[in-house]
Amino acid sequence: MDAVRVALLREVLAGTEWLEATRRFAGSLRSSVEPRAGDLLLVGSAEYEPWHLAAHLDDEAAWSGLPQLSPTLVRHRIRPGVPPHLAVGLARLEAARRGETVLVVSPGRPGDTLLERVHDARRAGATVLALDGGDRDLHSLAHDALAVPGPLSGPPRAPDSPDPECEAPEDTEPVGLDTVQHLVSAAAGENSLPAPRGRRRFRDRLSRLAEQLTTPPPTRW
Repeated sequence: MDAVRVALLREVLAGTEWLEATRRFAGSLRSSVEPRAGDLLLVGSAEYEPWHLAAHLDDEAAWSGLPQLSPTLVRHRIRPGVPPHLAVGLARLEAARRGETVLVVSPGRPGDTLLERVHDARRAGATVLALDGGDRDLHSLAHDALAVPGPLSGPPRAPDSPDPECEAPEDTEPVGLDTVQHLVSAAAGENSLPAPRGRRRFRDRLSRLAEQLTTPPPTRW
């Protein structure tokens, strides 16, 4: 999703909880990778592979000058002959160490095998983030999490939400996991986290928008 579409999406969602929630989560993602030299390990479930988020984060890393945002896509199944950057299996999570970040993205249950690997990564000192449908086991392992229950299921939920099973308010905007991934990746690549609006902030946003529209995206994925 290009910068113009992200801007339009933010305009549509203005006044909802989603903009604040995605920016908060993006801030956690950026702060976990920015001061460190370790990898950002992006992994989905056996049924869901977060290709699009990998590509968007790669774009944001190039456009924002933050190479730390470029992820290593960790995969459950690897076909013979794929390029090296697409041939990273779950064993990479076993080697995760302090200073690295594991970002789990899954609309459904992550599965016991993945949960075990994520648990091991956290015990080794890695930061664990979750962007998912609200799995309690995964959230219990995550340092920060954002739940996207489904396109019609309601507002965003932080891991300390008192009742994850509660119904959404009737006026909540329907937002899906793909949309939230776009918002998170765009916010993570911003030159600064959201700040009070002012002349400098507006110029920064215009400058970044112009840069994004004129810079060709990388073709890694």
